[in-house]
Amino acid sequence: MHSSARFLIEFGAIILALGLLGRFAARFRFSPIPLYLLAGLAFGEGGLLPLGTSEEFVAIGAEIGVVLLLLMLGLEYSASDLVSNLKTQYTAGLVDAALNALPGAAMALLLGWGPVAAVVLAGVTWISSSGVIAKVLGDLGRLGNRETPVILSILVLEDLSMAVYLPIITALLAGTGLAAGSLTLAVALGAAALVLLVAVRYGRHISRFVSSDDPEKLLLVVLGLTLLVAGLAQQLQVSAAVGAFLVGIALSGEAAEGAHNLLSPLRDLFAAVFFVFFGLHTDPASIPPVLLPALALAVVTAGTKIATGYWAARRAGISAKGRWRAGGTLVARGEFSIVIAGLAVAAGIEPSLGPLATAYVLILVIVGPLTARYTEPLATRLTGRRDKAAPHTGEIPETTAEEPYEVA
Repeated sequence: MHSSARFLIEFGAIILALGLLGRFAARFRFSPIPLYLLAGLAFGEGGLLPLGTSEEFVAIGAEIGVVLLLLMLGLEYSASDLVSNLKTQYTAGLVDAALNALPGAAMALLLGWGPVAAVVLAGVTWISSSGVIAKVLGDLGRLGNRETPVILSILVLEDLSMAVYLPIITALLAGTGLAAGSLTLAVALGAAALVLLVAVRYGRHISRFVSSDDPEKLLLVVLGLTLLVAGLAQQLQVSAAVGAFLVGIALSGEAAEGAHNLLSPLRDLFAAVFFVFFGLHTDPASIPPVLLPALALAVVTAGTKIATGYWAARRAGISAKGRWRAGGTLVARGEFSIVIAGLAVAAGIEPSLGPLATAYVLILVIVGPLTARYTEPLATRLTGRRDKAAPHTGEIPETTAEEPYEVA
């Protein structure tokens, strides 16, 4: 069979399979990410239908998927919003990092993987899935709940931390020395600070320059600018994802809204390809040996995320039920955990890290929507029984009334 014909057949089959899996996930209201990962396992080495000619194109598509994921994330926030969140919610961000990154680092060290793998696995367990959580909040009708701003603030701080974290692991994975690694980090932080400064002072002018009433021109300018900046960032040994994230932050207003609408389908397509690509490089036979550590890590970090959300919501004055809802909603891990693990897999740091991250994300991306739905009623039932068992303590139980919805 001609190579181009085989490529079209293979790639068409992948896209069709992803579309059908996405439909299946939407019908049962859960994230399609685990299904995309399983599809990658099926199409990769050791899977049911190994790919041939289309694997190189899938690899390029995966790189574009990471860039678009971070660009779209940056478009969600303005520079002023980011600065405001840093000032008001940084304490919650520090608690979140401490409670959820340390278990990953400790697991890597216990497994004897070394300090670089520990830094990588710390990021895998730290970052919640903004995409999965946003979908869960919408599906459960909680976008107007009082605890939702607390959840979003934590997610914003995690996303901001990526601009610092990704250059650090990029330098570590590249095996650069202390001086070169420090220079890489300094360049990344300097670029981030410069972009934020320019976005705050001249964001309107940049958005006006990029903006266009013609959707085709807007799409080409924004996509071209993003890929150009991402490539330059990669050339400077700074993560391409960071460059894309900063481009998204610099755009605001009509330009950001228009770019978001135009690029969303492209983001969904290439992000799905990215998850397949990650699965391609994970041998299904390598998952069972790391399944027990992945399960243990999932249990521990699900608990630490619930504790993070509970603490942050309590600090914001939210009642007990809202605190439990906030904690349960933050459990899901997804796209960014895979992005971080993918960097380590590409660098060949630790062969078992990819399978462990895959199993870990599969577990929590499935469990996350369940904890979002059931953590609060389960905690209310358990605390209610405890209150009934000790009626003479003299304490007044907290109200269990639903948090009121805000009227838009």
